[in-house]
Formats: sequence, C-alpha cells, structure tokens
Amino acid sequence: MSDEKNLSDDLNDMLGDAKEGAKKAADKAGEFAEEAKEKAKEFAEEAKETASEFAESAKETFENATGENKKLLAGVLGILLGWLGIHKFILGYNKEGGILLGITIVGFILSCVGIGILVVWITSLIGIIEGIIYLTKSDAEFYNTYQAGKKPWF
Repeated sequence: MSDEKNLSDDLNDMLGDAKEGAKKAADKAGEFAEEAKEKAKEFAEEAKETASEFAESAKETFENATGENKKLLAGVLGILLGWLGIHKFILGYNKEGGILLGITIVGFILSCVGIGILVVWITSLIGIIEGIIYLTKSDAEFYNTYQAGKKPWF
C-alpha cells in the first residue's frame, strides 16, 4: 500500500507539475500573442506613415513633371506643328490656338490666289519662334511666364 500511496503521490505531483507547466505555457503564449499584436499594430502605423509620405512625394514629383512635360511638349509641337496652334492648346490658350488655326485654314483656302502661302508661312514661323522660346527658357521661367503668368504670345 505504501508503494501505491507513493505512486499516487508521485502521479499527483506530476499532474500538478503538468498543470503548472500548462498554465505557464498558456501565460507565455498570451504574452507572445499580445507582443505580436502590438508589433503588428506598430507595423501597420509605420506602413500608413510610409504610404502617406510616398503619396505626398509622388504628388510633388507629378506636379513638377507636369510643368516640365508641358514645356517640352509645347516647345516641340510649336516647332513641328506651330502653324496649327497645337502648342497654344497644350498650354490652355484656346483662343490664341483657335486664332492660329483659323488663320492657317484661311491661308490654305487663299493658297489658290497665292497670298495664302505667305499666310501659312507666317503662322509656321510664329510656331517655330514660340517653340524655340519655350525650349530655351528654364523650367521655372517657363512655368512663371506661360503657365502661372498666362502670357499668350511670345
């Protein structure tokens, strides 16, 4: 009986140790889960902040690139297709672009008479000169003069 009692006590001790070990493991798992949850929250906040910074940077880059692209696009189109006034439409000068386009159309109609070729040549010359002026200005100068200042001619 004493062997049975010792065995029973040993089993009870082992069972108590197992329960205590399980409780410690559960506590550690809870602590680990809490730490993981907090780290995930920190990571999400950092990701939000980084995404916000990236969006702001991308917006700034786009705004800068848009001004430069308008300069380059308007300059090249002024040289190549200035007689149609396309470079004016690109910069938002619809009235001036329409004037160049209208004069060119009238010039083509009058080309039968002979004076129309001179008219088309003049509108082409205006486009070439403006295209060269656009391309030789610095980005800031171009933006301040033609996009912010809205100077429609030369």
